[in-house]
Amino acid sequence: MECQPAQDPYIASMEHHTDWVNDIVLCCNGKTLISASSDTTVKVWNAHKGFCMSTLRTHKDYVKALAYAKDKELVASAGLDRQIFLWDVNTLTALTASNNTVTTSSLSGNKDSIYSLAMNQLGTIIVSGSTEKVLRVWDPRTCAKLMKLKGHTDNVKALLLNRDGTQCLSGSSDGTIRLWSLGQQRCIATYRVHDEGVWALQVNEAFTHVYSGGRDRKIYCTDLRNPDIRVLICEEKAPVLKMELDRSADPPPAIWVATTKSSVNKWNLKGIHNFRASGDYDNDCNNPITPLCTQPDQVIKGGASIIQCHILNDKRHLLTKDTNNNVAFWDVLKACKVEDLGKVDFEEEIKKRFKMVYVPNWFSVDLKTGMLTITLDESDCFAAWVSAKDAGFSSPDGSDPKLNLGGLLLQALLEYWPRTHVNPMDEEENEMNHDYPKPGRRTNTFGGQDPGEKKDWPGETVNGEQENRVQKGNGYFQVPPHTPVIFGEAGGRTLFRLLCRDSGGETESMLLNETVPQWVIDITVDKNMPKFNKIPFYLQPHSSSGAKTLKKDRLSASDMLQVRKVMEHVYEKIINLDSESQTTSSSNNEKTGEQEKEEDIAVLAEEKIELLCQDQVLDPNMDLRTVKHFIWKSGGDLTLHYRQKST
Repeated sequence: MECQPAQDPYIASMEHHTDWVNDIVLCCNGKTLISASSDTTVKVWNAHKGFCMSTLRTHKDYVKALAYAKDKELVASAGLDRQIFLWDVNTLTALTASNNTVTTSSLSGNKDSIYSLAMNQLGTIIVSGSTEKVLRVWDPRTCAKLMKLKGHTDNVKALLLNRDGTQCLSGSSDGTIRLWSLGQQRCIATYRVHDEGVWALQVNEAFTHVYSGGRDRKIYCTDLRNPDIRVLICEEKAPVLKMELDRSADPPPAIWVATTKSSVNKWNLKGIHNFRASGDYDNDCNNPITPLCTQPDQVIKGGASIIQCHILNDKRHLLTKDTNNNVAFWDVLKACKVEDLGKVDFEEEIKKRFKMVYVPNWFSVDLKTGMLTITLDESDCFAAWVSAKDAGFSSPDGSDPKLNLGGLLLQALLEYWPRTHVNPMDEEENEMNHDYPKPGRRTNTFGGQDPGEKKDWPGETVNGEQENRVQKGNGYFQVPPHTPVIFGEAGGRTLFRLLCRDSGGETESMLLNETVPQWVIDITVDKNMPKFNKIPFYLQPHSSSGAKTLKKDRLSASDMLQVRKVMEHVYEKIINLDSESQTTSSSNNEKTGEQEKEEDIAVLAEEKIELLCQDQVLDPNMDLRTVKHFIWKSGGDLTLHYRQKST
């Protein structure tokens, strides 16, 4: 039987988790959704309006499984922290900003990480499965441990209970499905249907037929009363993670399947009874049979996941490749995609965009969720300075200030947070009331405008009129308002997530006050400039110059100092020393050192001086950090040599 594919239109998405969502349950007749995530939280959602109502942070590690007792509106959560917590759904939905305290019961006794959980509809039995390879059983009403069931030889990944809690089905990475009698406290049947681990189970209302899927990508329906009768429903293109029966009728007309791919497929089950009646079922695991369906009835199309990333040398742009082999070009600083390059050679694109420039690392990239996640850490966030010109920004006064990339991005991400806004009138008053302004307090900390200058984008609206005096952001660019901003602990645990544009909200602003670390406050609120990076080096005449070796003084300069500036220093302070006495006694037609303009010195230095590192002549446009990274390539302090060009 062929199942014709169809498209299912996208309706809405609910975004608030910061890592994989491992399990969901729909409660209160579809009004409330509970989700469990690897970000260690359990979230409560208004399913109809699509927003997160509250976040439960009781777990200390990945939350892997949820269980729901429909008759009691009770939810249990469990995860890698070996804890099981019980939640009253009606209490969770009543939580507000002021009434935000909830009590929970916990079930203790698990010795290993929990991967599966089941609770019967009456809320009288709860079962957990873990890497301990056993099933542990509790009474959720009293939190009392009832029993431990042994039999599996690997992690227990899926569990189901019948309505009255007398029987349990378990699926394991050992490849078996087991049926347990809780009354007898033993396994009463073992089903060896799959070639590899069983990761997902569903069962019909009568608890007579089990639907199973897992690592081998095959989905079977097995008669629990006669294990020899099993039907291969379909074969997915990737390992099966979750399944959900369509219970709109009995027997179920379809089953929804989620795999390690991003699409969700609906498979037709209507022909399964004809299959059984004809006897065309699999009673020999070694005898391949034709699956009931070869194509899904419906496909909810998922997006492509980013699987490869390369940060370019400018430490601002990066290239990515996704599961469809599409390559894209991104701007980390502006938090946006610059260009879709299509199905091009990833390595060739990297080579094509290579530049002989070195900028220190100031962020890290994580592709775990299939999306780009950029992490800024206090230890290196402010390591990268560039000139405004090199960054493609222009200043109103025509100058070329030095910009800190991490500081610019932080200011842009928190632009909507009122606490970061600067009123020039307040700045002027501050400076009048003090003998000197607070260091770094100027709004052009990262190369932005002077306090009195307007932004290119609007300021606050007051009484219906545009108020441009309040300065926000960094003065150069904005990030997309929908950009998610996540504050987390050092270990990666999420503390607070919001969209960039929402940081002006009263609740969000209050949470930011409690969450934003001091090193971010220093930059975005106090406008304190991080220190420039210094690089030590030695400057000596080249052996070919015949000049006497200088006293080996250790010099220090900004790592962004260009080679031409060192050349000017050599020309003016070293090479020109001998000629200065002659210049003083010569005719007035010649310029003295005091009369020479700075630009004249720059031109003369490039005409007369060469700077070398490792016997390689340096490009005057290079900076010291690039020279050290690409040419020096050695331990210890950088050593530069100079010589006069041969005429």
